[in-house]
Amino acid sequence: MMNSMRRGLASFVSRLNASVDWFIPAHLKESRDILQAVRMFLFSHLLGPFLGHTISLFMLYIGGRADLSWWILFLSISAFWLYPIVLRLTGSYIPLALLSIQNLMFCIFWGCYQYGGISSPIMPWLVTVPLLAFFYLPERSTRISVGALIGVNLTLFFIVYSTMGFRQTVAPHSLIILGLVSTLCASTYVSMMALYFASIVFSQGELEEELQRHQATERQLRDATDQARRALLAKSGFLAKMSHELRNPLNAIIGYSEILIEEASGAEIQKCKDLSSIRSAGYRLLGLINDLLELSRLEAGKVELRVEEFELADLLEAQALRYRATVIASGNELVVKPFPAGRIACDSQKLLRVVEGLLSNASKFTSNGRITLSAAVLNDSWVVSVEDTGVGIAQSRMASLFETFGRSEDETASKYGDQVKLGLPLAYRYCNLLGGKLSVQSELGLGSTVTVTLPRQSRGVEEPIDTAHATHLAPA
Repeated sequence: MMNSMRRGLASFVSRLNASVDWFIPAHLKESRDILQAVRMFLFSHLLGPFLGHTISLFMLYIGGRADLSWWILFLSISAFWLYPIVLRLTGSYIPLALLSIQNLMFCIFWGCYQYGGISSPIMPWLVTVPLLAFFYLPERSTRISVGALIGVNLTLFFIVYSTMGFRQTVAPHSLIILGLVSTLCASTYVSMMALYFASIVFSQGELEEELQRHQATERQLRDATDQARRALLAKSGFLAKMSHELRNPLNAIIGYSEILIEEASGAEIQKCKDLSSIRSAGYRLLGLINDLLELSRLEAGKVELRVEEFELADLLEAQALRYRATVIASGNELVVKPFPAGRIACDSQKLLRVVEGLLSNASKFTSNGRITLSAAVLNDSWVVSVEDTGVGIAQSRMASLFETFGRSEDETASKYGDQVKLGLPLAYRYCNLLGGKLSVQSELGLGSTVTVTLPRQSRGVEEPIDTAHATHLAPA
């Protein structure tokens, strides 16, 4: 029950603040203390005149006619409705607040002078003036100014009383009824302001609690991030050490297999085939270890860029020439379209790894097909594409395409289904590091097109790779 009431109060205050905030200029919303004071100011000016006119209309009733003094009081009370509009138009809050307090004191002293003098039932409203100064004005100096205003107005009121006296326009018994009405309106006004102030404080307390919860969550996330970073660094160190330890015996296996192949006689054909298989497996495993080490360094943000300016066509032609034999060995045809002339500023070795990874991936998953390498200039970017007629990629796997050690799960009937694929994940992360992007378009059974878009001028700084983004971002 209590929680329901608290939620209802919070909802009401929220809607009320939304209505009040329409009158508040943007620069007054920057400080929480000022915003609270302005809200109190607007709330009292939007609703307070209704209580003031309750008194003025009762005065009209007991006076029997609307003379000049009554119209002055009526218009002075109605003027409070203009302050929110003036605030929205000008944004001058402190001068308006002081002017409003002076306007209230004028209404009080004018009503006292016209209806009852020093014993007027309107005089208790003077108690609300310092209360409004507390609500409206957050600074001590402006509150002191209100005290000075009260003193000046009381002095002027006493001077008028001493020199001119008071008019007797209302019968004493009518003043008693007017006193009851005035006291009821004043009590309602003070209670209304106090409740609204309490609701604002209550809402701010809830906001502070929510902020504390967010800060606690942020600390937990920061701790979790630090733990993940430490785990990533530990993994990178472990992979670096393990890669070093694995490379030594692998190099020995590869070296001895090459020696045995050279020493084998022509009659030992089957033995040479077996040794060649051992050597090929060793090279493949060594390449996988190197890729693993490079992935760990990329994810740890330890890869630096060495930016240089060079002809992109020369790099692509050299890489195509180097990979042509590998592509032909897979029974494929390598088509190299003419490259446009132009220079690019980036890390040539990283770009070589990207192109090498894409060509290797295309030749690995294409059999007796065609692989096309092309490049073009688009605005301020270079666009390099590798297109193949291979097995293609199912749409269900596009979202996880850049994950490491993903399996194709028999999505095709080809023999390539269970091979470890690090070419695209590495190329993707290298593209991020170079300030570019990598996108894939593919259809199962019809081949794939991988496009690399790089700026002509690299950002040329070292930046860590966002592994979460690289893992979960779906390719275009």
